[in-house]
Amino acid sequence: MARMTKQERLSSVHEDALLEFDNIQSSMREERLQCLEDRRFYSIAGAQWEGNLAEQFNNKPRFEVNKIHLSVMRIINEYRNNRIAVDFVSKDGNSNDKLADTCDMLFRADEQDSTADEAYDNAFEEAVGGGFGAFRLRTVYEDEYDEDNDNQRIRLEPIYDADTTVFFDLDAKRQDKSDARICFVLTAMTREAYIAEYDDDPSSWPKEIHQYEFDWATPDMAYIAEVYRVEEASEQIRIFENIDGEEERYSERDFADDEELEAMLDAIGTIEVRQKRVKRRKVRKYIMSGSGVLEDAGYIAGTEIPIVPVYGKRWFIDNVERCMGHVRMAKDAQRLKNMQLSKLGEISALSTVEKPLFAPEQVAGFEMMWAEDNLKNYPYLLLNTVTDANGNETLAGPIGYTKPPQIPPALAGLLQITEQDISDLLGNQEAGEQITSNISGKAVELIQTRLDMQTFIYMSNMSKAIKRAGEIWLSMARETMVEPGRKMKGLGAQGEMSSLELGKPMMNQETGKIEYENDLSKAKFDVTVDVGPSSSSKRSATVRALMGMMQITPDPETQQVLGAMAMMNMEGEGLSEVQDFFRKKLIRMGAVEPTDEEQEALTAELEQLQGQQDPQSMYLEAEASKSQAQAQKALADTEYTMARTEETRADTIETLAGIERSERKDVLNTAEQLQKVVQGSQIRQPPSRV
Repeated sequence: MARMTKQERLSSVHEDALLEFDNIQSSMREERLQCLEDRRFYSIAGAQWEGNLAEQFNNKPRFEVNKIHLSVMRIINEYRNNRIAVDFVSKDGNSNDKLADTCDMLFRADEQDSTADEAYDNAFEEAVGGGFGAFRLRTVYEDEYDEDNDNQRIRLEPIYDADTTVFFDLDAKRQDKSDARICFVLTAMTREAYIAEYDDDPSSWPKEIHQYEFDWATPDMAYIAEVYRVEEASEQIRIFENIDGEEERYSERDFADDEELEAMLDAIGTIEVRQKRVKRRKVRKYIMSGSGVLEDAGYIAGTEIPIVPVYGKRWFIDNVERCMGHVRMAKDAQRLKNMQLSKLGEISALSTVEKPLFAPEQVAGFEMMWAEDNLKNYPYLLLNTVTDANGNETLAGPIGYTKPPQIPPALAGLLQITEQDISDLLGNQEAGEQITSNISGKAVELIQTRLDMQTFIYMSNMSKAIKRAGEIWLSMARETMVEPGRKMKGLGAQGEMSSLELGKPMMNQETGKIEYENDLSKAKFDVTVDVGPSSSSKRSATVRALMGMMQITPDPETQQVLGAMAMMNMEGEGLSEVQDFFRKKLIRMGAVEPTDEEQEALTAELEQLQGQQDPQSMYLEAEASKSQAQAQKALADTEYTMARTEETRADTIETLAGIERSERKDVLNTAEQLQKVVQGSQIRQPPSRV
């Protein structure tokens, strides 16, 4: 079979992509439209009256008391007060591996430079509000304006309206979509902008394009899609053993690229020991429209699709992925509340004053007087006489009076029930705002813990998404951050900045071989996430616990450590400098592991202090050393005297054995007196000085 040309290959890719996207979009359209409706419901004024409901209240009050919006914002603020951090851990369980720490610092630096908080926040808001959000990772040049700088960094970017723009293949079941083989990201453009950029008029597209359920071009808009497709291929690996016993691996591609490679291996005495077939995974990116593939971007860095989904709540029902956020279950109760309040407002707007009823002939000519009575407060009002059945003119009063509107008793009771239903469906989050000032700290913690459990599913799903972001970042970094000698910015856990050098050569003292520090091509780590304190009250509880430990700890050094840790967990404006001071103090005490820059600064500070000793300090040190030496000499003399005393005492005991009983008492008294003299001499020795 003849090999396809590039144009034929791209045409085949486009045809397959059109069909697959149509299947995905048609299967998930209803679910995704509900997600969009949920987001509109809580965030856009007037959206709660969209649909047939608005027609029933035409020309009537339509009040909107949005209780759901406040509930969603509480969850969003909870997350923003509770950032999630990525931590790379060695596969052998050694979490302090230096290369893993380097990856931590580089990831945090990429987060800061790409304003990843915006990407995280947008994805989380869309997930909580509608049920589905997403963000992306992509490689960019470090300096796009420097033609000589080919270094790349990784950026995290938001994807807006992910529920209508991001679609993974239907066979991807895992929540993080790590098992997806294709992903589409739609972008809407005006027809004019599309024509100007791609020189392609949608009106000239073949009619077959419009047969698909998804319309790639409307009278106003044209859609383009980024297509990420996973390609897997198996490759034969040949493993050789060197003379020194070390193994080297070469692929079939290596031998194809270098025809002399096998001869060279034979010449140096290597022996082929085995072969192994391994799978290679790459991701190819295309940009397409309804008419064809606009750009073949080639293989991207890494082995993973760089799109990270974020779910609110997620299930598979009837083999269809379904998701929703915090809004959907409370929509009906919210609509009912709006209807009740609108009806109550309509009733309340009617006049509550009893108005008289007259026959037309009674007020004929005086209509304006009666109409303006409330404004001008006339001292009297006029009426016409009326003629009775006998033809006599008589004065008659009002025929009757209007009755003020009555609020149905059932409406008031229904309002209370609806209010409680909304509170129950949203998790009764108002309980956290009703905490009085005299409540105990333990009770505050219990209430906060109960509220945290209501938002736990959203925080858990966001943690899974950020963990997936760390995995994608690592696969991309292993291919883009491998230049030896490249200097890169890194950020520590507390935001401290440092400079990292990639591929720095260093001598291994044990093996005597040269190894390379910060070689990200060898970075194979597990990814974990670390969730900070879930609320301000929990951080306050941490501070209280540390302060309590200080009260029961007798060791002054331990008290200092606990106090410094309490300061590190305190919140408030203007504390950053104070916390930096206490961090340095903890480093000096050995309670916190310093970064390389902090270690260098600490070493330089100590050297400077040693070099700046004045003569007075040196004199005092010399005097202290002299006094210490004198004290040691005095102690040695005392020990010598005591030894001689013990020897004399032993001789005395030996002598006692040879004398008469009547003389022993005198000799013993003499020995005791001698012992007292020696002990007194020891007490009078000057104390040692330091």
